[in-house]
Amino acid sequence: MNCPTEEKRGHAIALFSGGLDSALAILLMLKQNIKVTAITFMTHFGCDLGDRSSCGSNPYPAAEKFGFNVKLMHLGQKFVDIVRNPRFGYGKNMNPCTDCRILMLNEAREFMEMSGADFVVTGEVMGQRPMSQLKDKLNLTIKHSNLKGRLLRPLSAKLLPPTEPELSGMVDRDQLEAISGRSRKRQMQLAEEFGLDDYPSPASGCLLTDAAYSGRLRDLLAHSECINFNDLNLLRVGRHFRLDEQTRIIVGRDESDNRKIESYWRPEFVCLEAADVGSPITLLIGEAGDDTIEKAAMVTARYSAARKESQVEVLVSQGDAERKIVVSPATIEEAGGERIE
Repeated sequence: MNCPTEEKRGHAIALFSGGLDSALAILLMLKQNIKVTAITFMTHFGCDLGDRSSCGSNPYPAAEKFGFNVKLMHLGQKFVDIVRNPRFGYGKNMNPCTDCRILMLNEAREFMEMSGADFVVTGEVMGQRPMSQLKDKLNLTIKHSNLKGRLLRPLSAKLLPPTEPELSGMVDRDQLEAISGRSRKRQMQLAEEFGLDDYPSPASGCLLTDAAYSGRLRDLLAHSECINFNDLNLLRVGRHFRLDEQTRIIVGRDESDNRKIESYWRPEFVCLEAADVGSPITLLIGEAGDDTIEKAAMVTARYSAARKESQVEVLVSQGDAERKIVVSPATIEEAGGERIE
């Protein structure tokens, strides 16, 4: 699609999730001989390259097939900060979609200015997502990213005011689209025309849209002034329970969970496991007194293969010390705690 011997008409920085819409926005630019440098943003909330969702698909196969460059950019603590306190609020769960879009656009604008590019491109479709893609929200993100006139949304361009690259003739507005709403019929037609045959489903891969994960995150933020990426990773695995205001436990659901929980272990955590039977790995996080350790052991026993026994021996690892205690299996409610939802 790119002709290396032909001088490019301009240079666009594109937000590229790996999903269908962002890929088509790039292809519409390449069709007009615009150089494209794509940025794929990553967060600690599910937008990872191993995720086959539209949020975190591997961007490189499409880049290699169609001839554009991709740069990975991790939003890190900047994104954690807006999740904790989004200026424009949350969606249905803990998803700060408007703030997230503004952050990404600001990062893209800074990269555009640093690299001498001409404008920014996204795959947004007007009316597709109620939290972030209604017309007033599209205008809001332009305002707060300082991209007025320099943010082109090729899939809905004909429904929006012309941008600077269109007005200057760098981009031919007639070759852009007028897509709106949630239907993907026109996008799928374009994909067939471009030969784009490998793209993920449109479901979000952002964990912040997931009710269970959001409940765990809400609890963590309510009980912790400072959180780190290890804390965020732990939210993705196991069953989560709160014993009291200072302590919570994470109980593995299966062998895969157990391996992940062990990999996130830190010396200040207490690790529990029923002895000599199939058992979850449990992490006790917080102030670990004898009472809370006993409660955590009771819940661990409840989820072990010895759950029907009256007494279960549980191995407790605390720092460099190991010991065994004997407890009766109990649900979290019987132990005086509650499930984090």
